[in-house]
Amino acid sequence: MNLNDLKKVPRNINPGVRSAKLQTMAALLGNPRSSFDVDCQPVTNPTLKKLIVLEDVGPFRITGLKPAVDDLRIIFADVKANDPGLYAALGTAGMLCCRLVRGTKTGAISNHSWGTAIDIKINDVLDRRGDGKVLQGLINLAPFFNKQGWFWGADFGTEDGMHFEVGDDRIREFHKAGLFTGRSVVAPELALNIGDRGPEVRHLQERLNSFGSGLKVDGIYGPTTHAAVISFQAEKGFDPDGIIGPKTAAALGL
Repeated sequence: MNLNDLKKVPRNINPGVRSAKLQTMAALLGNPRSSFDVDCQPVTNPTLKKLIVLEDVGPFRITGLKPAVDDLRIIFADVKANDPGLYAALGTAGMLCCRLVRGTKTGAISNHSWGTAIDIKINDVLDRRGDGKVLQGLINLAPFFNKQGWFWGADFGTEDGMHFEVGDDRIREFHKAGLFTGRSVVAPELALNIGDRGPEVRHLQERLNSFGSGLKVDGIYGPTTHAAVISFQAEKGFDPDGIIGPKTAAALGL
């Protein structure tokens, strides 16, 4: 099997793993900096900076959030023990990069900004984003990441096969374990908000369309989806805040 063969994105990926929501990241870790654009910029949040490390994770050294880097060491040790050929092919295009999500118009902050996402190369090849195909090596690698509670970006509305990020539940586990030193905050309720993306947003759009919203189902919680949520909430007599909390989710049948 050639690890660099291109394959269609498999079905039913990321079982039981949710992408990390921007509301969760900002609440538990704070904003990495006060302004962003599409280019990488440094972390300026002093509390977050204390959690950023440069360490060896097995196949390479990487800069990222300490608990996430520790997870990578566990993931890659598992790969090395169970698939040494795949382990030998692993490389990276980086982890920490304070920027907006590329290719979207929502102004959403990339999870790379917190050092909780990594882009993986296979035999020094980066998977092409958005073509609906992924390298075989990434397909083989995804279950190792999922096992540790990480989300594979091939499941985003715009396929991003090279991308793996700490899932929402795993971020909350880090917080509960006290690994975010200096952040004494309560974890927010699970919610969807503008800037989020992934299969949960696709499902939201499908449910809104069942009420006549006529949205493009692209898995991106952009301005059009946000407006449809506000309209739905207003019709139901809810606070039209554009956030999918428990009450709105229940009304939509999510």
